[in-house]
Amino acid sequence: MSVQLGMPLPPTGDGTGSSVSAPPPRPAGTPAGLFDRYGRRATDMRLSLTDKCNLRCTYCMPAEGLEWLSKQAVMTASEIVRLVRIGVEHLGVRELRLTGGEPLVRADLVDIISALRDAHPGLPISMTTNGVGLDKKAAALKEAGLTRINVSLDSLHEETFTKLTRRPFLDKVLAGVDAARTAGLGPVKINAVLMRGINDAESPELLAWAVEHGYELRFIEQMPLDADHGWTRRDMITAAEIRELLSRDFTLAPDPRERDGAPAERFEVRRRDPASAHATGPLLGTVGIIASVTEPFCSDCRRTRITAEGKIMSCLFSRQEFDLLGLLRSGADDEELAQRWQDAMWIKPKAHGMDHTGLGAPDFIQPDRSMSAIGG
Repeated sequence: MSVQLGMPLPPTGDGTGSSVSAPPPRPAGTPAGLFDRYGRRATDMRLSLTDKCNLRCTYCMPAEGLEWLSKQAVMTASEIVRLVRIGVEHLGVRELRLTGGEPLVRADLVDIISALRDAHPGLPISMTTNGVGLDKKAAALKEAGLTRINVSLDSLHEETFTKLTRRPFLDKVLAGVDAARTAGLGPVKINAVLMRGINDAESPELLAWAVEHGYELRFIEQMPLDADHGWTRRDMITAAEIRELLSRDFTLAPDPRERDGAPAERFEVRRRDPASAHATGPLLGTVGIIASVTEPFCSDCRRTRITAEGKIMSCLFSRQEFDLLGLLRSGADDEELAQRWQDAMWIKPKAHGMDHTGLGAPDFIQPDRSMSAIGG
């Protein structure tokens, strides 16, 4: 079958979150690399180290948690290193983000990062974490070769933090953030999800704290990736609302730097003159807003995702996954693994798991997996 860029493909699997061993092959003559039918090329690899997490954030997991993968189902350190090597050497991966679940719960985390750094001295390696336990590991992670870190933090108030995460660990997270900065894992980025009526009014305070300490804050629109499937577009805080909330204390001006495929739209932050609508004083820092729902950036998406059990997800909202780890464990060589990865990325949806943008649209189907099980 001849397929041109942008043409739809016939569906594979049942479209409800199924795992399929092998995708249909790409058309002959497609260039090497993680290209899709829409001309995008994935160079940013998001790799989940575990589905386990020690928080129970309301927008991600149910209060009782999830059924974890068995140890045998999760990629080993050597398997992780091999897949990253194939991505870098065969497929043009230029940046690696380690995710979870919560990557800090892996006992061999430092060893994994050290092995990745030895294999790829110049590769940017970042990690997203909830920060619990980071204070004890930040220095070792830096020494092993981690480049920088993102920490999820939705509130600076113990009561609000506990309500959102169902765990009283705010002090542990703040200690982890401070330790990351001290260790040199900068710029330290803070990820925050605003929930209507819970922490949205705290957003200016969170930004003031971030710029005071030299952290780069990223507000993220809540996405339909919660395990309880309770998300509604009506209840989420939009990017426009976030800008309005921040404008009470700050003025935001577009960051002149190129976005270059980054999910966050960045703004320069200055204090607002209480007597006028104008900025006053020096540049304080920047803030980013990731508006996956209301201002999607799918047309410039450069990400490929590997879940903790070695499934390829071409899109965060894909309802199909393709097995890479099973092929690896069957004795496949690097070329076979690279081919399957490329085939899986070729049929990447245009946006939001569909052939059009529209989270909250009537034909949108939420993936079965929650964010913790996918890897952010």
